[in-house]
Amino acid sequence: MTRPRRFRDRTEAGELLGETLRERDIDADIVLAVPRGGLPLGRAVADELGVPLDVVVAKKIGAPGNPEYAIGAVASDGSVRRNEEAFRGTGGDEMYFERKREEEAANARRKAERYRGDRADPDLSGRTVVVVDDGVATGSTVKACLLRLRNAGVDRIVLAVPVGPPETVHELEGMADEVVCLETPESFMGVGQFYERFEQVSDEEAMTYLDAGTE
Repeated sequence: MTRPRRFRDRTEAGELLGETLRERDIDADIVLAVPRGGLPLGRAVADELGVPLDVVVAKKIGAPGNPEYAIGAVASDGSVRRNEEAFRGTGGDEMYFERKREEEAANARRKAERYRGDRADPDLSGRTVVVVDDGVATGSTVKACLLRLRNAGVDRIVLAVPVGPPETVHELEGMADEVVCLETPESFMGVGQFYERFEQVSDEEAMTYLDAGTE
């Protein structure tokens, strides 16, 4: 069995994704990166395809008493994806979930506004959009992002990630028009194991990638 590759860093992974998308003749109008880790890749993909870069933001919804355990995720427009199995196992109720959905949707909106600054939200209706992240595990956040784009009237969604477990990639194939995933290893512990360098990306660093494109 061929061992899955390890990417040097997020920029290299983005460059490889960009080359693959170009080889597949993906005719994109815009690249949307999932902050924070998706922005270094998004910059490389947008530059390779010669299109603008922006963000699509979702926040995870944590379980009662265990905020790090995701029972779903919600995008900036309120589009929500719930993990029913995880939700049932936490003892949470509908009132809790709805309250957290509203809180995290507001957090996602504030984050998107902070990243864009004085830039207007891009008009996505009828567009072909490439969504980029540095990898997927359960895919909760990306799923909420894809729902948000469907609700915005996007014509075609292409999800591009360097790595993800086969079962998650299969689920995402049912939500996007096309999924480009460079590695789908059966043995998957976390996204970071497939990078030589996988440091946290700060908001400040992530925002520099939005400003780095050519006009």
